[in-house]
Amino acid sequence: MKNYMECNLIEELGEIAGDKLPIHVGLIPDGNRRWARSKKLDSKMGHLAGYEALKNILFSFFKAGIKYLSIYALSLENARKRSPEELKYIYKIIMKACEAVRNEPLVVKEKVRVNIIGRLHLLPPEVKEKVDDLMEFTKDHSQNFINILIMYDGQEEIVDGVKKLLQNNMNPENISRETIKEFIYTYDFPELDYIIRTGMDDGARISGFLLWDASYAEFKFRNEYWPDYTEDLLLEDLKDFVRRNRRKGK
Repeated sequence: MKNYMECNLIEELGEIAGDKLPIHVGLIPDGNRRWARSKKLDSKMGHLAGYEALKNILFSFFKAGIKYLSIYALSLENARKRSPEELKYIYKIIMKACEAVRNEPLVVKEKVRVNIIGRLHLLPPEVKEKVDDLMEFTKDHSQNFINILIMYDGQEEIVDGVKKLLQNNMNPENISRETIKEFIYTYDFPELDYIIRTGMDDGARISGFLLWDASYAEFKFRNEYWPDYTEDLLLEDLKDFVRRNRRKGK
């Protein structure tokens, strides 16, 4: 009953707020490992709990009328720092998530296109295969859109975009912000309107998340660890966004 009521409230907010809601939301689901430590659990259980939290809340964004969602799943920095054992478990969850999304009827019903961005060539072959399969399965969907950031770094995204510009022999006089956007990973996504980050009990930062697209984004930092993020909190965060006065440099 609780979930049903929460979904109704999310949908109601979408109807009432309309174009005041963000078009593109960025999600930095931080705090899985700290959540596990706080409960005296293995860190792998934190990653699993984080996956379950994301699975439970994912479609709530679309119910609110938000069309674009970008999720920071695994940064290049974290991939370098994690132990081989933990990284192997994270890859296992990524493959499990790809399979779950592929088999979720709502993905077809809501025409959700899933794009996975980052330096995917660094993934183990079996993980890359699952990732590619999911993108191929949803490539013709055109109603709702998810970017999942894996092996990602915001500065490296810009570096890769500049390399593509040079490979295309662009005349420097023809290069603009719009041109650069065409060559980065998020070329077909609008700029970010709102970034929500959990697990921020020790500061406020975005850790290289979609740096090009975050220029005029609003930010919401929460102390709660990601496994504790719920539809109630999402509702609060969306209401907070609606109340803000976005000047965007004006």
